[in-house]
Amino acid sequence: MAIAKAERLMNLALCLLGTRRPLTKRELRDSIEAYLEAGAAGSATAGSAGAAGSDDSFNRMFERDKDDLRELGLVIETVENLDGDVGYLARRDSNRLPPISLDAEEAAALGLAAKVWQQARLAGAASGALQKLRAAGLPEDVDPYETHSALEPRIPAHEAAFEPLMLACRDRRPVAFDYRKATAVHPEQRLVEPWALECWHGHWYLAGWDRERRAERVFRLSRITGRVRSRGGRFTAPVPDQVTVRETVAGWAGESADRQARIRLRSGAGYPLRAKAHSVRELGDGWDELEIPYGHGLDAWLVEFGPDVVVLEPAELRADVVDRLRAVAKG
Repeated sequence: MAIAKAERLMNLALCLLGTRRPLTKRELRDSIEAYLEAGAAGSATAGSAGAAGSDDSFNRMFERDKDDLRELGLVIETVENLDGDVGYLARRDSNRLPPISLDAEEAAALGLAAKVWQQARLAGAASGALQKLRAAGLPEDVDPYETHSALEPRIPAHEAAFEPLMLACRDRRPVAFDYRKATAVHPEQRLVEPWALECWHGHWYLAGWDRERRAERVFRLSRITGRVRSRGGRFTAPVPDQVTVRETVAGWAGESADRQARIRLRSGAGYPLRAKAHSVRELGDGWDELEIPYGHGLDAWLVEFGPDVVVLEPAELRADVVDRLRAVAKG
């Protein structure tokens, strides 16, 4: 929903909920700035029939807004007063939510969810949501952060591309951005119809339809350079019912592999590799030896760790990693 329309609907809902008597169309029009602006625009385009054009523009907008609020669940009553004018109001007792009751586990889950966004611009909204829940009945003696203090979410959202892509996924809006692959030095522009965002092993990924390649693609947000730019028009490809971002990325990293690879990893580096390793052995001199699952795409993943990783075996994996590193060096 466009921000301007959402703000207009919110103002209309507040007016209808905040009144003790039915408000007429005229009163609502004079109280909501967006309606006044729409009326002025309608009058300007109507020429000599300015007043009629202004009224028609407002009436159409008001009826659409009223229907939209009712679809969202707001109960709006229509009342005729003694003068024959029609008024509108939304009684609080008809639109009151049932009491909110959260146990300690549910409160902890909400607290952890709010902490996930601590690095994003949504942090303020998440904190405000918790405050509203307390005002609505969340017990004061329940601390959602303290209940499971041993749990600390590791889902950063610090990439600049995260918020515009999240909004583009929600609004079904095509985007363009510059993207640098793991094996490339210079980024290339991608025109994408975004479907979904998911976090996997501490990194955010976008799944969507790549228009130029005419295929589904998954993009790692940390490789997006520059600004995410919105593009007009509708989606050209159907959005699947289920978008398997994690499964796709896991396939790249060999999560479903049935073979083993042996690598040397610098001490204190490569936590994602250590988390999936079947065995870890200290070699000394600042290096460890790991056995990890080996499958399609593991070479591209290992390249991301640069000089902190050395592939020992199998030979084919070592050759693939070396080839990728040489391609980067030539670029």
